[in-house]
Amino acid sequence: MITAQQGVAVTIGYMSPDFTAYPAFALSEEHEALRESVRQLAEDKIAPHAAEVDQEPRYPQEAHDALVKADLHAVHIPEEYGGAGGDALAAVIVIEEVARVCAASSLIPAVNKLGTVPLLLAGSTDLNQRYLPLVASGEAMFSYALSEPEAGSDAAAMRTRAVKDGDSYILNGTKRWITNAGESRFYTVMAVTDPGAGSSGISAFVVEQDDPGFSFGALEHKLGIKGSPTRELYFDNCVIPADRIVGAEGTGFRTALATLDHTRITIAAQALGIAQGALDYALGYVKERKQFGKAIAEFQGIQFMLADMAMKVAAARQLTYAAAARSDRAMAGDPAGDLTFMSSACKCFAADVAMEVTTDAVQLLGGYGYVSDYPVERMMRDAKITQIYEGTNQIQRVVMARQLLK
Repeated sequence: MITAQQGVAVTIGYMSPDFTAYPAFALSEEHEALRESVRQLAEDKIAPHAAEVDQEPRYPQEAHDALVKADLHAVHIPEEYGGAGGDALAAVIVIEEVARVCAASSLIPAVNKLGTVPLLLAGSTDLNQRYLPLVASGEAMFSYALSEPEAGSDAAAMRTRAVKDGDSYILNGTKRWITNAGESRFYTVMAVTDPGAGSSGISAFVVEQDDPGFSFGALEHKLGIKGSPTRELYFDNCVIPADRIVGAEGTGFRTALATLDHTRITIAAQALGIAQGALDYALGYVKERKQFGKAIAEFQGIQFMLADMAMKVAAARQLTYAAAARSDRAMAGDPAGDLTFMSSACKCFAADVAMEVTTDAVQLLGGYGYVSDYPVERMMRDAKITQIYEGTNQIQRVVMARQLLK
């Protein structure tokens, strides 16, 4: 490419990846209808319990039951396994609309997807037939176990071991920050099978809640998403059948990274929903709150804040939906070479937007925003985790930069 700089022709020998290679998404009538139905369910069955779930705190059983009854708890499971066969955009819409009223409840469909995508990517037909129908029917949930006390952002440094012993594997180690631990019946666990092979010595396994030698730590006391239980997982000579390996030995870390390419988009959806919920509540409040003889919505300073909030939410939505479209193409076999960049970008951007928008919503409510009688302080606390889990936003920027420079 030739460009002019100060009157001199300059040759630029590198061009960044073409992120416009695919057309923009367009919501189908089915997606629009799905949004309407999920929003109605969320407002009727989930929102009334959101404050209580946060304050007690407790698992959002009402949300769980409502989502299962409506077949919205794991819409991504293919029809061949008894699922709804929803695409990535359908999963995003479900998570977004639930998170709009209760972020903790949105982790039910989000973590079901996180735990099962490794099977969809690399599991054998027999393994998938054994587990995915149970998730599709709502009989069981799946969680994902990658992080460890000394292996967070550096996940390849994990120490949990899986040693082959005849027709079994014996697992020993600890996993930390496991979402919905104790509520989920099944867990996709990454463990080292060949310590000398680095990341190529990591394999993936399905562990069941009742496996001998498998136990849970105490509940973590968290800043936000208090209704979603977070615990450590302990493996003390935990014996599992060898046929529960996901893919071939040594492919687990690649499967883990490929999984995150798809599921970071669900965290973007959660962040997007939290931001939209805070914006919606703030809009209603400023129209009713009066100061100096008129609604504060009439003040230009307030209007500028609202405009910035809405602009950022709209941008986050476009980026998240576009990434979801790429996820579908990748699942269908299209290489979709920019999925890694786009999934990191939407997660990073939407999470930052969620933090900014919820903080501004608290500011717009003033003193009322700071107390638990109003939901925006909960939304602000819930938003923070979206900048941290499934890869911190600092790590997402590293991922994006590597994609640009490779």
